[in-house]
Formats: sequence, structure tokens, C-alpha cells
Amino acid sequence: MEDVMKANPMVREGGHFTPADCVALQKVAILIPFRNRDEHLKYWLSYLHPILQRQQLDYGVYIINQHGEETFNRAKILNVGFVEALKEYDYNCFVFSDVDLIPMDDRNLYKCYSQPRHIAVAMDKFGFRLPYNQFFGGISSLSKEQHEKINGFPNEYWGWGGEDDDIYKRIIFKGMGISRPDGVIGKCRMIKHERDKNNEPNPQRFNKISNTRLTMQNDGLNSLKYRVIEIKKYPLYTFIDVDIGGPGRPPSLS
Repeated sequence: MEDVMKANPMVREGGHFTPADCVALQKVAILIPFRNRDEHLKYWLSYLHPILQRQQLDYGVYIINQHGEETFNRAKILNVGFVEALKEYDYNCFVFSDVDLIPMDDRNLYKCYSQPRHIAVAMDKFGFRLPYNQFFGGISSLSKEQHEKINGFPNEYWGWGGEDDDIYKRIIFKGMGISRPDGVIGKCRMIKHERDKNNEPNPQRFNKISNTRLTMQNDGLNSLKYRVIEIKKYPLYTFIDVDIGGPGRPPSLS
């Protein structure tokens, strides 16, 4: 990590960078859902900070850690990151990225477009092909307005799977489409890992996806409940430790 810090002297405390020789067109928050992935985070920081600087982004990196050992909830953690990042800076673009995905081409821009953007379109684990047309997983970007228009992400997907398809349907139901880079520019590599503890496949995911049109009005940013335990500013990122509760359990008050 010391080597990564030395290689990125222009990154300010908390993982913030602003180009010195131009005014960036967007203010981008990079949000990463996290728990027990310290080794992956080191790789991500080492690869992504140089890429993001070459793209001349005005950006900040936020690691949103789900506190405790309850079943993992990727989408709810990302909603928390959206709300907390806006308390710090007037971001107008949000990139939602898994910690184990590394883009292979600098032209795959971590920015927002007129339509929600799917960035990780060609992962090595899928043979560098899109697994299915509705796939919206891995890395994506939405502007502040786009994220608020779909009421954010669902909060009720506990465990692995389903939330990306729910997000895709929210976007379509709100009259938007999906923007993607081509299959060459959109190539990404995944850092290999075992399935996380307490992140088993969600058995309710298919039933929930079938009801997205009904649930999206009341499940999202307008129903988000969580408790921030701690916010730490590290040289290369901001770490936000949160209690988001668990299946059937609200966040604790203290």
C-alpha cells in the first residue's frame, strides 16, 4: 500500500483527485460495496487510481463496509454510499463497482452518460462476452438524476443475485435505456476468489424480480434505513462502516 501511495502523489486524503490542468466535466463518486476483501482492495487501488487519473476525472473513492456478519446486501450498501457521498461533495455521477473487477482499457470511461451506463460488459469469467442482454452487473454508472429517478437500488435483496436484474427493470420501467461500450473497450478482468461467507444465492430473488414494477416505488432511497458506525479517511479511499440490519432486522440504534 505504501508503494501505491507513492505512485499516486496527487491523490488527496480520502481518495480524492482533481485534475490540475483542466476542469473535469463531471464529479464522480466511485462506490464499492465491501466486506472482508482487503487483498482485492489493494489490487483495485493499485490499478484504478492511475486509470482514473489518466481519464482526468474529478473523483472520490468510497468503500462502504457492511458491518457484522449478517447476510450481505450489495444494493442496499450502494444506496448508503450514494447518500453518504453526497453529504461530502456535490457529485453528479456515481460509479457502482465490485471490488474484484479491473477494466482492461483506459477508454472505458468511469463517467455518466445520457442513459445509465453498463461498464463491465465483457468479463473474462464470461469469456469476454455479455452473458445475457439484460445483464447490468459488476460495474455501472448512473447520474444523480438517473439514480433518484429509479428510487435508487432495492434494499431487500439479501444474499447473492437478483439485484442487478431488478435495477435493470427499474431503468426500463422509467423509460430509460442502457448505454454500453463495445466488447473490446468493455473488457474487464475479475480477481479470482471463493464465494463470500454469508453471501449465498438468494432463494427469493426470482420472485422479487417478477414484482419489481410493484415494489420499486416503496423500496429504495425513500425507504433506506442504516446507521453509520464510523467514517475513516485513508490516503487512497474513504472507509464508511455501516450497520444496515439484516433479513427481518432493522439497523440497531446504537
